[in-house]
Amino acid sequence: MRQSKRSWACVLLLALLLLSACAGQGESKEETSVPQAVEPVGKVYYAYFDTVSYVYDYAGDSAERFDDRSAEVSHILEEYHQLFDIYHEYSGVVNLCTLNKNAGGEALEVDPRLVEFLVYAKDMYTLTDGEMNVMLGAVLRLWHDCRENAAEDPANAAIPGEEALREAYTHTGIELLEIDTERNTVRIADPEASIDVGALGKGYATERAAEYLEQDGAAGYVLNIGGNIRCIGDRPDGSGWVTAIQDPDNSSDSFACRIRIRDTACVTSGVYERYFTVNGQRYHHIIDRDTLLPAAYFASLTVITRDSALADALSTALFCMPLEEGMQLAETIGGVEVLWIFPDGEQYSTPGFAALIQEQDTN
Repeated sequence: MRQSKRSWACVLLLALLLLSACAGQGESKEETSVPQAVEPVGKVYYAYFDTVSYVYDYAGDSAERFDDRSAEVSHILEEYHQLFDIYHEYSGVVNLCTLNKNAGGEALEVDPRLVEFLVYAKDMYTLTDGEMNVMLGAVLRLWHDCRENAAEDPANAAIPGEEALREAYTHTGIELLEIDTERNTVRIADPEASIDVGALGKGYATERAAEYLEQDGAAGYVLNIGGNIRCIGDRPDGSGWVTAIQDPDNSSDSFACRIRIRDTACVTSGVYERYFTVNGQRYHHIIDRDTLLPAAYFASLTVITRDSALADALSTALFCMPLEEGMQLAETIGGVEVLWIFPDGEQYSTPGFAALIQEQDTN
């Protein structure tokens, strides 16, 4: 499955690995029973969502327990990767690729988990007033093809034509996605329509893996699924984890800020990873439904909220909204903290996000 968010794996992996050196460096505690810092252990997987996935244990589980838990996380990610893949089909699986190929045909019976996900996707459409729309596939496919062509033949790179984009947009109505929750069937009513869950799928799968860990009694774990960070519980010493938000000016290796988080998700969307260039102008992958062009409000946007699926959806939706509208939506939802970084480098954040920012010399 193609990745629709920027790859944060290297930056955030570095930040998370540095945390082992700062165990015990959080808020001072009077109690003498604070657990001692444990060197984290981790596993890495390369097969899911066209990205790199990490599972970390900071709690000191036995090797056998960590192996079992990380193996189950890998299994969950694999299953959702196959269900959400829009480019490949798998034996015995009716997935999004199958549904897209069958667009305009009869309803297909699918895995109940896929039904549950698509119902959630419709809920996100309503919550964001249409900014997070998994039925935008016809438009996103045009941009995807241009990006692929630019990679193969940069000298002839081009963007989609306005007429083609407008025509594609007529096939993106959320009502075209027909779901029968009793029969577990899904139908795309328009043969020219298609589903693209790049703005939601990875975060949703990450949350299902986190849900398993929580139900299994795990704490002190961190998932980094292609840059979608999900912390399960807290570090044993109560200090949380410090992670870095990259400066969207990709000409430097500096960070925009560092934040301390615990028992939450952190997802960033930015303009600096997946893009192509035409006549000297960059075109990134986050498409504004109003213009059908790359969204131009911000250079990056970070969402912190406990649910990784919601964080993933909002990082795209808020990226395509003016600041005032995004602030209002975040406040209406509640439990959502946001950092907006504008193209000129100016930053604005919700009060709760600002409270998480660490001084630059924090270890």
